[in-house]
Amino acid sequence: MDTHAVQYKASNTAGSTPGGTQFNNEIGIEYSERTLVSVSDFIWQTFGQTRLADRKDVQLVSMFVNDMEGVAYASNNEIHVSARYIARYSGNVKTEITGVLYHEATHIWQWNGMEQAPGGLIEGIADYMRLKAGYAPSRCVKQGGGDKWDQGYAVTARFLEYCSSLRAGFVAELNAKMMTGYSNNFFYDLLGNTVDQLWSDYKAKYQNYT
Repeated sequence: MDTHAVQYKASNTAGSTPGGTQFNNEIGIEYSERTLVSVSDFIWQTFGQTRLADRKDVQLVSMFVNDMEGVAYASNNEIHVSARYIARYSGNVKTEITGVLYHEATHIWQWNGMEQAPGGLIEGIADYMRLKAGYAPSRCVKQGGGDKWDQGYAVTARFLEYCSSLRAGFVAELNAKMMTGYSNNFFYDLLGNTVDQLWSDYKAKYQNYT
């Protein structure tokens, strides 16, 4: 299978810390690597990237559990997860980190409009993927929440969910357009309305939900 063209490697550099120990006990290297395979498959399917030619040319995706602040970040095809976050998370940490991997792996595989796209949209697409996979974060806002369409994370994810209800495959088409650049006009091209009008319609639809 062409999915095996990518290698997935996980390592725990914070093994002696409370979070590093908890990672080993409750999540583990094998689960992390196996999850990265299924997460990437899910992302490719959602983006409609069924051919290798449609995807970024990435040979290796690495995940590191680090003794650091924050939650996680992705850079240079590496995902860094905070052992401190694992230690202080009060819910089901395995489920939470699985959701984090959906978000961070999206950053590895998504197009970013040649770095012209709003950062909030990039984060929103990553949280949309997490939402669609059934791993919405506990902090996830309700439909209609937020102050602007590119606020990012769950706010923008919920807005993209609304846009997808207007046109099936919207996020896949938007991502494909962002391979070579970015314009807010992409929303008009795909949905026939400006992004500001779409946001206004979205807020009006869910005004009693928040």
